[in-house]
Amino acid sequence: MASDSSNLISTTPEPAASPWRRQLAGALLGLRRGDPAASPGTRAAGRGVWRALLRNPSALAGLVLLAAFIALALSAGHLFPGDPLDMVAAPFEWPGADPQYRLGTDSLGRDVAAGVAHGTRVSLLIGAASAGIGLVIGTLVGATGGFFGGAIDDLLVRVTELFQTVPSFLLVIVIVAIGRPSVTIIALAIGIASWPTVARIVRAEFRTLRQSDFVLAARSQGFSNARIIVGEILPNALPPVIVTASVMVASAILIESSLSFLGMGDPNVVSWGGMIGAGRDSLRTAWYLTAVPGAAIVLAVLALNLLGDGLNDALNPRLRERA
Repeated sequence: MASDSSNLISTTPEPAASPWRRQLAGALLGLRRGDPAASPGTRAAGRGVWRALLRNPSALAGLVLLAAFIALALSAGHLFPGDPLDMVAAPFEWPGADPQYRLGTDSLGRDVAAGVAHGTRVSLLIGAASAGIGLVIGTLVGATGGFFGGAIDDLLVRVTELFQTVPSFLLVIVIVAIGRPSVTIIALAIGIASWPTVARIVRAEFRTLRQSDFVLAARSQGFSNARIIVGEILPNALPPVIVTASVMVASAILIESSLSFLGMGDPNVVSWGGMIGAGRDSLRTAWYLTAVPGAAIVLAVLALNLLGDGLNDALNPRLRERA
């Protein structure tokens, strides 16, 4: 009897759906269920994706720039201890005039280099947090509407269109004006304003994949709708979402800088936009006060856009075949 049961267990076919970790790994490599390379060659395909990413000069430049900004944000407290808003020297010291303050000081005698370093931390934090909020909301809305369809999909599409009719920057200003300007409120406002793009992408992917063979096989195995959505379809819909996430982080940095420039940023932290806003009155006499943080914004956004383009090329199987 024991041997019969063991034979029964050994001969029972495995579920058609792979574990979600393997599914997620294959999706991140740009592989879909049913592709020849999706089962045994996942690791080799992963090396191919990384090779394609590193062979792209633009993507590599963006990756290096982004890594430099992350390193600067993590080490800001060690490189420039203390409060970057403190007055530490005479005002309007030009870059290079004092070796201790290599990027000079502003109109209040605050270290510009310390402001840029600590502003990197604030900008990346708001960018990552707001992108995460937008991804969560957009994925939930897009996955629900794309999978179930019908009246649910129609309702969620109307809600998405309603949010898209309002300019995102105006919506952020309204939310920040209602609440107290802080890093948390700003990140939440940008995330709420940025989710419709993700929702449309995820919805389109779900509508394409919900009738796939691996989804039908999962249904035949008795998988619940939640398991099919999270474990089967969602990992395969991630590549375009990952590319969109890099653009969302860049857009969030620009929006936060614009808010700070308008005086609606967190007054308790230093940010690139706030530094530009504080230096605009001295633009003719001390142009470096706006040029230095402005260059940081340009480089950060450029790095994220270059990395996003590289990820799009590396995760797109058609583009990889052409390369």
